[in-house]
Amino acid sequence: MTAPHAFWLAGREATGEESFDVTNSFDGRLVGTVSVPTEAQVEEAVAAAHAVREEFAATPAHVRAAALDHVSRRLAERTEEIAQLISAENGKPIKWARGEVGRAVSVFRFAAEEARRFNAGEAQRLDTDAGGTGRLALTRRFPRGTVLGIAPFNFPLNLAAHKVAPAIAVGTPIILKPAPATPLSSLLLGELLAETELPAGSWSVLPVPNDRMPALVRDERLPVISFTGSGPVGWSILDSAPRKHITLELGGNGAAVVLADYSSEEDLDWAAQRIATFSNYQGGQSCISVQRVIADASLYDRLVPKVVAAVETQVTGDPSDAATDVGPLVSEDAAKRVEAWVDEAVAAGATLLTGGKRDGATYAPTVLADVPNGVTIACEEVFGPVLTLSRAEGESAAFAAVNDSPYGLQAGVFTHDLQAAFRAHRALETGGVIIGDVPSYRADQMPYGGAKQSGVGREGVRYAMDDYTYERVLVLTGLAL
Repeated sequence: MTAPHAFWLAGREATGEESFDVTNSFDGRLVGTVSVPTEAQVEEAVAAAHAVREEFAATPAHVRAAALDHVSRRLAERTEEIAQLISAENGKPIKWARGEVGRAVSVFRFAAEEARRFNAGEAQRLDTDAGGTGRLALTRRFPRGTVLGIAPFNFPLNLAAHKVAPAIAVGTPIILKPAPATPLSSLLLGELLAETELPAGSWSVLPVPNDRMPALVRDERLPVISFTGSGPVGWSILDSAPRKHITLELGGNGAAVVLADYSSEEDLDWAAQRIATFSNYQGGQSCISVQRVIADASLYDRLVPKVVAAVETQVTGDPSDAATDVGPLVSEDAAKRVEAWVDEAVAAGATLLTGGKRDGATYAPTVLADVPNGVTIACEEVFGPVLTLSRAEGESAAFAAVNDSPYGLQAGVFTHDLQAAFRAHRALETGGVIIGDVPSYRADQMPYGGAKQSGVGREGVRYAMDDYTYERVLVLTGLAL
């Protein structure tokens, strides 16, 4: 019997008294067994992080940057191995898993670059009034305190990287809690961090079960929480720790708008292909996957068959096969939920244009039209390979339809009109507006986060670094300015 994977406690390997299995959702095979930290070990990790705060904050920038550069290089060197691991534990098609590793390589590289230039300080003359004669203010940023990073299952490496890399860059300790379904990628990340010279105690990777998370959330020694996951859990964290600094990325109901000017055959072919790909990539298990398409009425009838045809070319199958576009969902229960939502919509009058079938944890790429407003799939994040199509009478109606959602993460607008792009930027109640493409585009260095029920705060390396720190002003007196 293979020994359980160790976790990382204050920078060193450790094992607990219990363990759990990680299985592949496509074929049910055992991917690995993971040791679970005891309550005493969790306490040791938190205490170590709390104790090392000042030492880590004072670490020279070049030390932190070197550690981040090292992790970036090692991820690149081990890309195929790590991609196979992501695919096995997550069910993600291998081509998307390779892309995830590449993004994590960039995240750590970006963080290394930012660590070298972050916090140079900003000087401000105060002698603009007589009372400030001879005074200069110097503003720098300092860590708020140890970060509790809670990562989701859908990007088990890259979304963990988005919590860990900014913390190291600013010199604040972090306790990373990976999703129970996909802890192996985070544990491998810990292996690479252990190769660096970061202070002992400055980081831990603790695969604790979700029912033990509330105790960590309430711990006063963890004043910063960065959470990516479901809305109910995220808002419960905010409610239970209202005095903490909390970033929540809670998902969306991503809309792609196709405006009337985007009307050539080439335009519609491009839009249809992008929509088909990014309504189904990761099995639709991405917060910014395309769930809704809102097309101008003048081109709706031309766009629909192109979208359906493009969706039907998506290859469903074994995620380890390089030809597979759409793998299984994270579990059979997740696929059954998607199936129930689609069945509800069809029973209420929606038209099923393609798909609508489940095989175990795999759900076929699905397109629905004429979806009634009140059904679940019209209101909530489906987190599966399902796309709904609707028509709008003009730009204003299309933008209103996008905003008619409790979520507001990102939106895509297919248009060539620069003025329409700026109108979309002003009108759409989302954290990001992507012009000429789907809402699924994300560059890891840009600000990323949502409005309304999609959360609070921003990720993206530099923006997370700002989030983990606060401004502190130093006033110098008696200077000859």
